[in-house]
Amino acid sequence: MANPLHQFEITTVAPIEIGGVNASLTNSGVFMILTVIAVTVFLVFGMRGRSIVPGRWQSMAELSYEFIAGMVRDNVGSEGRSYFPFVFSLFMFILFGNLIGLIPYSFTFTSHIIVTFAMAAFVFVGVTIIGIVRHGFHFFTFFMPKGVPMIMAPILIPIEVLSYLSRPVSLSIRLFANMMAGHTMMKVFAGFVIPLGIIGGWAPLTVDVALSGFEFLVAFLQAYVFTILTCLYLNDAIHLH
Repeated sequence: MANPLHQFEITTVAPIEIGGVNASLTNSGVFMILTVIAVTVFLVFGMRGRSIVPGRWQSMAELSYEFIAGMVRDNVGSEGRSYFPFVFSLFMFILFGNLIGLIPYSFTFTSHIIVTFAMAAFVFVGVTIIGIVRHGFHFFTFFMPKGVPMIMAPILIPIEVLSYLSRPVSLSIRLFANMMAGHTMMKVFAGFVIPLGIIGGWAPLTVDVALSGFEFLVAFLQAYVFTILTCLYLNDAIHLH
């Protein structure tokens, strides 16, 4: 049986060294580039016609736009409109990366903690900068909710700070763990199909087909969770709630 973790191995596609630093293009980088191309093609071709009565592609593109626009509006408010391009790009990048990773012999870059943590860290740092720029030192009152007695400050503030600093960790682990676990399970069950033959192979094959359908749902769900949490963090930075 093939090693189920072999699918997550990073391999070098084009070795590149700049100033003694290894900047090689890997399979992870290749599929990130393919994901950006796929999203671009989907949106450009979907909105190319701009028909009053939209076709399938245009309907899907408009639905994606309205879905994220509604998410930003409901969770951040009208002040979140300026951040819509970033939130929309983040959602589409994660979603298409997850879906492309379901294609046989492809690579799922969202199953690597370094990738998900880099995205989560970028969101965390960006949201923090937005909060400080908008509110100045008043931003730090976020760690001491209104109405709480000052006697509770020595206990409450460290807890709030620790909870705030754990955001990029929880955000990255949630996406990475779900994608890695799902792909590993699919690989494990697929490895039993041929060894068990015609008589017993149908059982793991059936499970693998069911897992494949489930992974499509997880691919969307994890992109949604990552994006909506980003919106909630933006809401905290803008409104200090």
